[in-house]
Amino acid sequence: MEVGFVGLGRMGGGMVGRLLAAGHRVVGYDRAAEAVAAAARRGAVGVGSLAELAGALAPPRVVWVMVPAGEPTEAVIRELASRLQPGDTVVDGGNTHFQDDPRRAGELARVGVAYVDVGVSGGLRGAEHGYCLMVGGEASAVARLAPLFEALAPPGGWLHVGPSGSGHFVKMVHNGIEYGLMQAYAEGFELLAAADWPLDLAAIARLWTRGSVVRSWLLELAAEALAEDPTLAGLKGWVEDSGEGRWTVETAVERAVPLPVITAALYARFRSRRVDPFGDRLLAALRQRFGGHDVRR
Repeated sequence: MEVGFVGLGRMGGGMVGRLLAAGHRVVGYDRAAEAVAAAARRGAVGVGSLAELAGALAPPRVVWVMVPAGEPTEAVIRELASRLQPGDTVVDGGNTHFQDDPRRAGELARVGVAYVDVGVSGGLRGAEHGYCLMVGGEASAVARLAPLFEALAPPGGWLHVGPSGSGHFVKMVHNGIEYGLMQAYAEGFELLAAADWPLDLAAIARLWTRGSVVRSWLLELAAEALAEDPTLAGLKGWVEDSGEGRWTVETAVERAVPLPVITAALYARFRSRRVDPFGDRLLAALRQRFGGHDVRR
């Protein structure tokens, strides 16, 4: 099968590699010329613009967009809408807010172009092990793309979850769960690090990956990180959020669905990015004033 691929960074580049390995023809574009050159060295056809990409594909075209969510994705899809033809398909595999998908699907439908939203999980190692794909869109469009999904995912690793927007909705919730899992591991290992004995945290993490009920790939990654740097002294405790955790919590609030663990995990990330926060200084001031407790200057 033939596919155009927009966005050849860490995730996009790995996905292109799997598509090429499965025998698909890939026409790749990225604003970074080196990313295009790297894809070309692996066997893709590199182009220098979206116009060239559309011209290098035979109708009916499939163009997979893998760029940052928000305006970068909007800009790419707007231009593709003016360059593609009826019968073509646009796939958004980025971390898009699910509420944007039905609007985009409607806009593209007016020019005869199908739209499919795909939540992609697997991280950097997905290139080797395959990506989990959560697919939303019209059944006919999804069926046409099945060979691409089969190449990108491990066996049983993709699913048509519902209509437009559902793929990114499922991925959003997936990422919210990921926040909670990561926070639980972080808190548990912080308590282990405070034990009265010199515990080997890397060994414990490896142990828990063998038959334990808390085993997971995230735990395997924790074991690797602790083996390389047992105290993690080379890292600062600054934890960013991609935005999907916020969307998960916002969506839960809108629907009055309680998510205490995921919400707390999101707030923990916010707290990690503050140094000597005002709220903590106020807590210290209040304790001193009502109880005469000591403070640190």
